[in-house]
Amino acid sequence: MIRTAIAVVDDMFFISKIRETGKALGMIVNCPRNLDALRATLAEDVPELILVDLHHQKLDAIQLASELKANETLKGVPLLGFFAHVRPDLQRQATEAGYDAVLPRSVFFRDLAKILAGETKAGETTSRL
Repeated sequence: MIRTAIAVVDDMFFISKIRETGKALGMIVNCPRNLDALRATLAEDVPELILVDLHHQKLDAIQLASELKANETLKGVPLLGFFAHVRPDLQRQATEAGYDAVLPRSVFFRDLAKILAGETKAGETTSRL
């Protein structure tokens, strides 16, 4: 069985990096472009991991966590958000909204292969990565 992840990201460079890393690990990484596409993707298959850029321009990443965690089918899927270190307010908001882990972008991309491979638990804090 091929592992799957969803990356809710709108930056093309980030999408490429996440997809290529997943491909190297034998994973499929879906990158829906908007909220409707995300909902359609989630209706088809439950992923092993959901990654969210907290700076996404086309949806409210904080509200998204509340929606996903309220869904009986999806609430157990690890939800990991990443943010620019200059916006620590997003880290706090995302944690309060239900993200299992919230990482600075630099840490997220440094540890991306470990995250996708499941070697790092989504609930671990930045200091433990």
